[in-house]
Amino acid sequence: MSTDEIDDSSAPLIEHLAELRTRLIYSLAAFVVGMIICFAIWNPIFNFLTHPICGALAERGQDCGLYLIKLQEGFFVAIQISLLGGFALSFPFIAFQMWRFVAPGLYKSEKGAFLPFLIASPFMFFLGAAFAFYVVTPLAFDFFLGFQQVGSLSADGADVASETAGITFHGSVQEYLALTIKFIIAFGLCFQLPVLLTLMGKAGLVSAKGLGSVRKYAVVGILVLAALVTPPDVITQVILFVVVYGLYEISILLVGRVERKREKELREQGLWVDEDDEDDPLMREFDEGEEPGR
Repeated sequence: MSTDEIDDSSAPLIEHLAELRTRLIYSLAAFVVGMIICFAIWNPIFNFLTHPICGALAERGQDCGLYLIKLQEGFFVAIQISLLGGFALSFPFIAFQMWRFVAPGLYKSEKGAFLPFLIASPFMFFLGAAFAFYVVTPLAFDFFLGFQQVGSLSADGADVASETAGITFHGSVQEYLALTIKFIIAFGLCFQLPVLLTLMGKAGLVSAKGLGSVRKYAVVGILVLAALVTPPDVITQVILFVVVYGLYEISILLVGRVERKREKELREQGLWVDEDDEDDPLMREFDEGEEPGR
């Protein structure tokens, strides 16, 4: 029997459904456990998430303070943090459970090809999330806080707020958390682009030449994406555009590498047909099993 045979998976449909149910139950249990852990320590997690805004305020000599605008806002903030943190903690286990369900139906060569993408996907997401948290959000919050206005002072130092009103940031806890999470998720998902396009290239759904030919449309699409997933400020939109377009160009290189590797393997097996040969009528007759020239 060939080493590329499918693993034993002759179980009837009901057994596959039962296996899926078991994997989903395990995944849900892991998510609930992670959520409970994060709910118990939501204060330290929130304090960590406030580093960008606190750093931007400290540079302006302002105290770092966020406010509960609604009575129930603190509770919902804790729930949001526990949901996001629970998913982050349980994701490796959930991915492992999904792999355990899918793997028996794959050829051994397909397992070897798919496993790197399974590892790269969470790595790229966390890389994008870290880039958003440590680079993008400090720049964005510094930009937004630049619209504050300090009230004018008289010669003796007394406030003259009646002449110039002060505009000071008094942020809502829930709104700040929602904005920060939006940044993290948006950049985390955008960093999936090389993984997605490379996987599609390996499946033969896209090619490096095709991706290069639609580059101008990709630029427009990325600009629209940057306008939709980031706040209306030029800095974060430009950063997102530059990053995503760079990832698009990297994806073209990765897809080209996949194509060259596939071509090499097919040439070694004697199965590769050049595009010029495909256009040759004699080669078409040969492929169709006819004797050339008849």
